[in-house]
Order: sequence, then C-alpha cells, then structure tokens
Amino acid sequence: MSESDDRPLLARRLDDLFKTVRPKGKHWTNAEVAEELKRANPELKAGGVYLSQLRTGKRSNPSPDLLAALAKFFGVSVAYFFDDKVAESVLSQVAAIEALRQSGVRAVAMRAAGMKKENLAAITAIMDQYRQMQGLPPVTDADSPAADGPGPSEPV
Repeated sequence: MSESDDRPLLARRLDDLFKTVRPKGKHWTNAEVAEELKRANPELKAGGVYLSQLRTGKRSNPSPDLLAALAKFFGVSVAYFFDDKVAESVLSQVAAIEALRQSGVRAVAMRAAGMKKENLAAITAIMDQYRQMQGLPPVTDADSPAADGPGPSEPV
C-alpha cells in the first residue's frame, strides 16, 4: 500500500483484497464479486459500480451486511477492515501465499506431502545447501507460514 494513497482506509483495504486475494484461484472484477455476493445473499444491496466506488473512496459507508459478505467472500475476518494488526497479518499471509504460487514452491510442497519425517529432513538439508550455494539466507521453522498462523484453508 502506497504512503501517498489518500483514499480512506476502508477503500485501500478493500482494494488490496481485490488485488491480492484469489477466491477460487482467480482475480475477480467488481461486477463478478457483486454477482457472487447477491447469489449468496439475494437481499444484499451491492453492484459492481458500488464496489468500484468503495474501492476508490467515492463511497465510504457500506452496510455491516455488505462488509460481512465481502469478508466472507475473500476469506478474511471483518476485523480486517478496521484492525491494523489483523490487516497486516492478512496481507502478509496473502503475500506469502502469492510468493509460493509464483515461485513453484507449491509443486515442491505437493511432492513432499505424506513423506516420512526423516525423508523430509533429508530433503530439507539438501534444500538448505542449495540455498547457501545461491547466497540465500537460511530459513528456520519459525519463518514458515504454518508456524505463525492459520493454514491455507482456515480463515485469516
């Protein structure tokens, strides 16, 4: 998030969700999200134009029901919109997930799933040696996403 961004906090946080979180593995347009929200809750008043206005800061007072629906759609707590610590945690987890997605780490993790602990230790040692050869910093278990928060299927 840019320091020079003068949009209201809600607008910046909502826009960050649209730009970084990928429900069902895809980027969603304002109209698509509005359609999904209405499908889940037909009484909800939300359209693509209104979501766009919320993201740009032209509108700034969504109903609690809309905020709850948006939070549910993007898989975050409603507190994300109001609590700096929750927002920071969500965005750091999303960044970690995106880094995994982009770097092919997911493919390595999929292959490691179900392996015996001693085999994983051997593979980890090999990966640590390759990191060192490439001049990358060491990784500790405390650096892994699983060590400090919910897993990918748990709400953040």
